[in-house]
Amino acid sequence: MALDASFIGHCYPAAATYQVGREKIREFADAIGDGNAVCRDPGAARAVGYADVVAPPTFAMILALRAQEELINDPKLGLDYRRMVHGSQSFTHHRPIKAGDELAAALYVDGIRTVGGNDMLTLRCEIIDGAGDPVTTARAVLVVRGTDP
Repeated sequence: MALDASFIGHCYPAAATYQVGREKIREFADAIGDGNAVCRDPGAARAVGYADVVAPPTFAMILALRAQEELINDPKLGLDYRRMVHGSQSFTHHRPIKAGDELAAALYVDGIRTVGGNDMLTLRCEIIDGAGDPVTTARAVLVVRGTDP
């Protein structure tokens, strides 16, 4: 079943905010094997000009995935999650994510197209801070494999 192309241009506004904590940053850094002291030690972060510990660049994926949940679970789109794979991911960072940030993420459907019997869903997640300033733009392509003949 093809994805509903009328979703192109649709926005899923931020449903909640995410409070970034030092422990979450440390846990994420541990999970990806990032040993950088600025992810763990506030003194080391301050020594290089940050107000607090900063998250590894891919930490924004936590917010992007949360934002994608509403779309993925929207029955009107017609997405079969069992047939979905992650095609690509990129981040444009406007500033580092740091402990103490309260972030919100809105998801935009930028494109839906069919290639070789597979649906390609292009998404953009705009992550902002409590002041409404941009923090990160995350882009992803999700591939929904076509059904076998």
